[in-house]
Amino acid sequence: MNSLTSPKNSEKRYKRVLLKLSGEALMGKEKYGIHKQTIDGIVNEVSKVVDIGTELAIVIGGGNIFRGVALGATGMDRATADYMGMIGTVMNALALQDAMKLSQIESRVQSAIRIDQIVEPYIRSKTIRYLSEKKVVIFSAGTGNPFFTTDTAGALRGAEIGAEVFIKATKVDGIYDSDPEKNSKAKLFSNITFDEAISKKLRVMDATAFSLCRDQNLPIQVLNIFKPGALLSAVLGRNEGTLVTN
Repeated sequence: MNSLTSPKNSEKRYKRVLLKLSGEALMGKEKYGIHKQTIDGIVNEVSKVVDIGTELAIVIGGGNIFRGVALGATGMDRATADYMGMIGTVMNALALQDAMKLSQIESRVQSAIRIDQIVEPYIRSKTIRYLSEKKVVIFSAGTGNPFFTTDTAGALRGAEIGAEVFIKATKVDGIYDSDPEKNSKAKLFSNITFDEAISKKLRVMDATAFSLCRDQNLPIQVLNIFKPGALLSAVLGRNEGTLVTN
């Protein structure tokens, strides 16, 4: 077995990690909803970092659920639509927890909105305790407030729990100078500063989340969650995807 699949603890760079998963990442090739093989593949990547003792928290989006009702939401009040999206993230969090349970990964789902009969509310002290017990914590319902993205929720929770890196999981290998799906000659950045990303007008994440990470000196690592071993490689501090720092 090679060192990537069986790393020594001494190699580990990041002890506590905040991983942001979009709801769209769970769809696979479906138009909306959850694709079982896709979520199982993501859990397999997560297991690699859990197995080396990484304290892992995950913020999950709800685009795959809300996309299914988007047409009916045309003209809907923005706050109402955002609350619907929050509920979608809870559904995704429960699906992710169930997939982790089948893979023998212990996890807890916390919600920024109160749904006590289904999941527990977000309480920072509990989160810290769960992480120290090596349980994966899945954050749902964003920040609990409309008008904020799950990227912002990720930045906020990452800062609150003292995460050492914010890993944004995407379907591309990192941050490019242009859309790699439209431009075959797009350049991939391996390292870039927050200020450079702003000056180059690179769309790393929404402005609120990006500014919070910059102000809290929380590095952002953007990678392809569907590339086998990419998440583990990033946690080990290896050259994977794009790293954004101060």
